[in-house]
Amino acid sequence: MDKKKILIIAHGHPDVHKGGAEIAAYQLFNEYETLGHDVTFLARSEEAPHGGAAFSVRNKANELLFHTRQDDDFLFSNIRTRYIWSELRDLLKRLQPEVVHFHHFFLMGVETLLEVRKTLPEAKIVFTLHEYLAICHANGLMLKPHSQKLCAKSSPRNCHNCFPEKSPADFFMREMYIKRAFSVVDRFVSPSEFLKQRYVDWGIDSSLIEVIENGTPELDKHAQMNDSVSRSSTKVRLAYFGQINCFKGLDVLLDALLLMDKDTRQQFVLNIHGANLEYQPAEFQEKVYSALKRLKGTVFLHGPYENHELPALLADTDWMVVPSIWYENSPIVIQEAFRSNVPVITSNIGGMAEKVTNMKNGLHFNVGKPLSLCAVLEKVAKDKNLHKQCVAGIIPPPKLSETAKANLALY
Repeated sequence: MDKKKILIIAHGHPDVHKGGAEIAAYQLFNEYETLGHDVTFLARSEEAPHGGAAFSVRNKANELLFHTRQDDDFLFSNIRTRYIWSELRDLLKRLQPEVVHFHHFFLMGVETLLEVRKTLPEAKIVFTLHEYLAICHANGLMLKPHSQKLCAKSSPRNCHNCFPEKSPADFFMREMYIKRAFSVVDRFVSPSEFLKQRYVDWGIDSSLIEVIENGTPELDKHAQMNDSVSRSSTKVRLAYFGQINCFKGLDVLLDALLLMDKDTRQQFVLNIHGANLEYQPAEFQEKVYSALKRLKGTVFLHGPYENHELPALLADTDWMVVPSIWYENSPIVIQEAFRSNVPVITSNIGGMAEKVTNMKNGLHFNVGKPLSLCAVLEKVAKDKNLHKQCVAGIIPPPKLSETAKANLALY
């Protein structure tokens, strides 16, 4: 195996920001290190730098924090901190990586791509696309801001209709500006076919995008696996994992439980493992807390969790529910569920529907429709064989080592 010099760039460190993209980038970094490659992890940080320096060390010498920010949230441009590009340039010259693998440009500035190409003309630039921010100004959600309707395809005119304060010309120039930065990328990686097709529709050549799923680390040999045969609970144990916000669909799940008659609802228990509810709009918080009060004894809010705790939490879970109202890309929690032999109930769109095959390794419901989810849950309660059927249909997700080898082959 040829030893490679690799720089991985992410928009946050998973010690601080526990998003799927940050975790995927950091896990890949750790796997490369295990394989003996000369690898550095560079994560953007909003923490104040020590002594005004652009960079600082996080955990060890090859884990660096990049203290910068983006000043233009429309173009993802870094305007007022251009002086940092000189320091970034110095870092790139010192590291001299053969491969620079981006997992985002967000919060650093899309010009980072151009700076890497300018400084390292011979290096290979790879970019893993984790969501739709480049395509969609609505936080990359592909949801129309006022109606919350899913957006089929972006265009300057469609985007202007969502954001009237910006002209179609503004959106055209935004697209050109981002595509100019993307033009220096040698190869893109997409964790799902759905996400790839979105970017192909947007204008990236299909041959430049390789679909490589996010791998999962192997379970510790002592980790407890979910066992559908020796279930100790008489209730159907549901679990929700991830951020709690307006787009993840927790309110849809709670509404589905509220729609049930009391006797049916008593057959379920829902454990919610998630954070950031307190940062959501007041109306959303009020809706969730009101539902939790009405569902006392059925639903339990446990707060945030660490990634290493997932296997133990999933060992006490019959079904994971992923009710997001946006397309998602390739939720890592779905991979984690399958690794632990837990089937998934999910919205019937995007990367979620791609990963979960209805009636094989999980169940679909109509996105954003509590009544549809309620009907699926009632079906689960009535038909005890559904769980065994879906567990039997689970194919283990790719191992992290397989994902690393696929990326290395792309380099």
